Amino acid sequence: MVLIPTEVHKLLLNMDGTTGLIGQLLYGTGMRQLETLRLRVKDVEFARREIIVREGKGNKDRVTVLPENLIAPLQALLQNARALHEKDLAAGLGRVYLPHALAAKYPHADVSWAWQWVFLSPVRSTDPRPDQRAVREAARRTQINKSVSPHVLRDSFATHLLQAGYDIRTVQELLATPM
Repeated sequence: MVLIPTEVHKLLLNMDGTTGLIGQLLYGTGMRQLETLRLRVKDVEFARREIIVREGKGNKDRVTVLPENLIAPLQALLQNARALHEKDLAAGLGRVYLPHALAAKYPHADVSWAWQWVFLSPVRSTDPRPDQRAVREAARRTQINKSVSPHVLRDSFATHLLQAGYDIRTVQELLATPM
């Protein structure tokens, strides 16, 4: 399933707040939903306009693009998140899960700003995954009569790059899919 560009535009216009930003990232970067939700502050490279996707499909890291139009919204989100993180640290909280043996190797990294999640949960100790119905609901409101899920934005990203003349190898690298 692939949406045409006007459908993607309408869909994203019908999503707002954090889920809207997540939807824009899904389409604008080709990331998978779980990759987006696992995004850490240190993996967003504003100056280079790229995002490092850690442990994606096949447990591999890759780099994808950070669209110019998402820089300001992401920076604003991170500014608010940092203020909350500092407040949590003052209250003796603000720790984050570290992968593998990093917690033992870097004992204080779990409170470091760089290791914090980009998308915070509104409630402590709750899984921050947004409701996947947000994308489906936006499709319903825009009267897109196709089966739309967060993954459709990834497929649309790849298809639109190919239609715009990007070579298949570049698209495969961005999506980290084997040839």
